Amino acid sequence: MLKHMLDQSVNLDRTFQALADKSRRSMVERLTVGPASISQLAEPLDMSLAAVVQHVQVLEACGLVTTKKVGRTRMCRIEPSAMTAAERWMADRRRGWEDRLNQLGDVLADVALGEEAP
Repeated sequence: MLKHMLDQSVNLDRTFQALADKSRRSMVERLTVGPASISQLAEPLDMSLAAVVQHVQVLEACGLVTTKKVGRTRMCRIEPSAMTAAERWMADRRRGWEDRLNQLGDVLADVALGEEAP
């Protein structure tokens, strides 16, 4: 169980690290529209094709993107399930924050009504 939790943590770390870069987020955003070649991903970016390939490799290493060679072209596709762990982590944090804010709201409401806080 501990190994599974550590593996999930490593994958989550890789996902957030990959998404920390603006260029990679741009590529992921483009791939949400549909598959694209490396050249198509490179078009709007001010970087060499080799640099784009390196960014795609980072996205591929964390599982956000899959690539497939089609003739002489490498096609990239988003892997939607890879975002699930990150979405779940953020949703869990959000629920915790909302619970604490609701508790604070209850305390403030009690104070406003002149009741003592617990």
